Amino acid sequence: TCALPIWGDRHLVEGLRRLTSMNVRSVEQVTETDGTDDVYNWPFLYAVEVGMMDISDTDGEQLRDYLARGGFLMVDDFHGEEEWNNFEYALDKILPGHTVEDLVVGDSIFHTVSDVNELIQIPSAQYIQNGLTYEKGGIVPHFRAIRDKKGRIVVVICHNMDLGDSIENSDDPLYPERFSSLGYRVLTNYVVYALSH
Repeated sequence: TCALPIWGDRHLVEGLRRLTSMNVRSVEQVTETDGTDDVYNWPFLYAVEVGMMDISDTDGEQLRDYLARGGFLMVDDFHGEEEWNNFEYALDKILPGHTVEDLVVGDSIFHTVSDVNELIQIPSAQYIQNGLTYEKGGIVPHFRAIRDKKGRIVVVICHNMDLGDSIENSDDPLYPERFSSLGYRVLTNYVVYALSH
């Protein structure tokens, strides 16, 4: 899996410290599905640019086991139909027969710490240069999820958006506060949901 860019990671942990009572590590931790047990030490995995994900069957098995043991996976920063199709192919190796659902503002995951009452497209930093909220034809934002057999969300999917950039650029005066504050609220809810459900 990939980590947020270094400043995104550190901004997020500072935000989690401010907005919750969690004792969060100060630095990011990169882990891999390499057959070792390291991945099981982390209850929340964050993967970016999964539209180019290329995983082996063995990686898929380990991630499936990780999720079955109570782990949580968030994927972010991929855009357009081609990247969605490639991600779906990788997802079949992780959770064969999975069902992806669109989340709505009424879902409890959006009300774990703070209320998120709008789901808008959260753009990457390229918004500062060109004012576009989308990339690669991915105009419609998708907040999606996969649940386990008990109904617990185990994978959240941020397609056609970039929550990581909204955190990383939260102190850039040219990046709109509306996007950063929503990114913080959504990510905080996701993390707390992952640790409490």
